Amino acid sequence: MAASSFASIGGFRTHYHHAGSGPVLLMLHGQLPGSDAAVEFGGMIDTFAEAGFAVFAPDLAGFGLTDNPADYAIEARIAHVRAFIDFIGSERVAIWGSSMGTYIGAQLALEDRRIDRLVVQPSSVLPPPATQPAPSASPNVGALVHQYTPSLENARALLTLVLANPAALTDDLVQRFFEASSGKNVEAERQRRLAPRPKPLHGELHRLAIPSLLLWGMNDPASTPERALLLMAGMPHAELHLLHRCGHWPQRDQPARTRHLVNDFLRAPV
Repeated sequence: MAASSFASIGGFRTHYHHAGSGPVLLMLHGQLPGSDAAVEFGGMIDTFAEAGFAVFAPDLAGFGLTDNPADYAIEARIAHVRAFIDFIGSERVAIWGSSMGTYIGAQLALEDRRIDRLVVQPSSVLPPPATQPAPSASPNVGALVHQYTPSLENARALLTLVLANPAALTDDLVQRFFEASSGKNVEAERQRRLAPRPKPLHGELHRLAIPSLLLWGMNDPASTPERALLLMAGMPHAELHLLHRCGHWPQRDQPARTRHLVNDFLRAPV
């Protein structure tokens, strides 16, 4: 069972989950209003610890039980994760990013030689723009995020768009998402909406020299399979897997297949 711990990292109190021993795997969640490490990665923390990894899954700045920061720009969040890697103290770290955690992981992989593998999941920010317009019937996830206020009803409505597999939308997940979007995190979400949009990064990813796994949901309304293909085209050491009946969180929608693909990728010789 993963330990729930706190440490002073980057100047503020940071909550994180840790389990297992072996090669270090750092899980980075995204930035939906109710995102945190447990909401997005859940049982994957213990699963990969049991598979022989030292798993670290922090609540990023302004999420979960980690303190709200003074600076809500993405650069400050990246600096916080870099400080967390310093705290881990390992010379080799694999990053598994989800949504905005994917953007953070990719930026760190471009700058930090300690990052030796990168798992990339659906992101609305990291890939190049689509060349084709979205179907008129596609739900506007961004609009729902910006209109979100904490309630069980609103948490369920947003998660219904994030997830494509009805079995993944459990009452427990809805409750966890609602709780993680409440309290101090209401103000954090408001401040994130005011922060500048992250700079485009896809044009720099040709410099990535490490193996990368792109794991994408065919049914993600926020980031289509076309954008995954465009992203892969600019990453010379990447492989791409597209999963049916899968949306923005493959680790939640298709946990068994995700577990198999990520484990094989992390274990493969370079």
